[in-house]
Amino acid sequence: MKSMTFELDGKKVRIFPGTPGCPEIYLNSFADEGEKIFCELHAAPCPEHSLIVVNGLNWEDDMTPWYCPPLFSDGTPCGGKAEEYGAWMKETLLPAARQQLGGKGLYAAIAGYSLAGLFAVYSLYHSDIFDRAASVSGSLWYPELLPYLASHSLSRKPSCLYFSIGAKEKNTRNRRLKCVEENTEAIVEMFRKQGIETFMELNPGNHYKDSEKRTARGIRWILTHGNGMGKDCGDEG
Repeated sequence: MKSMTFELDGKKVRIFPGTPGCPEIYLNSFADEGEKIFCELHAAPCPEHSLIVVNGLNWEDDMTPWYCPPLFSDGTPCGGKAEEYGAWMKETLLPAARQQLGGKGLYAAIAGYSLAGLFAVYSLYHSDIFDRAASVSGSLWYPELLPYLASHSLSRKPSCLYFSIGAKEKNTRNRRLKCVEENTEAIVEMFRKQGIETFMELNPGNHYKDSEKRTARGIRWILTHGNGMGKDCGDEG
């Protein structure tokens, strides 16, 4: 089926549909990379799914849990509106997407890169709609994130979680970003102790290397782990 695109509250939503009832993967996107990720996913067999990509976000606000000063002198502060955006996903985006798809899928999952990877993790604590998540090069350096996750409870226990990080990301000169690998490892261990199937991998390069391929790899992993994997992309019947 061809993709479909529509505007929703000033945001661009693009849906790459699978057959009715297959898993729904929600991807918050920075640079409209949905089609590239879709192509990467379909370059080899993987469980069938519908990919729902959201663009036109207020990136530094919508994807962050609370205020954070700019990382660089010419940077933009993060406004911390993730809870508000998450409510919009649950109350507006999912119903609109499911109307286009012809019904609810087997499960809903969330994936994201960089700040959207941070949001994917944070959203698990504020909404019970996602059964699994992929945080790819997630901004898990975010200040006060570790104590927040340690002192709060998940809204639901996910079936599985995927994390990845670039092996060179911790080598940054920015002191606030240096902890990203260490924090990611700590969060992975936190979820494993809760009995959640959780996987982490180091990828070659820095934060920006192969972002579309790495995002597709994370989505593929959550589609092939946990329960209810479904049939392969391209299968008939």
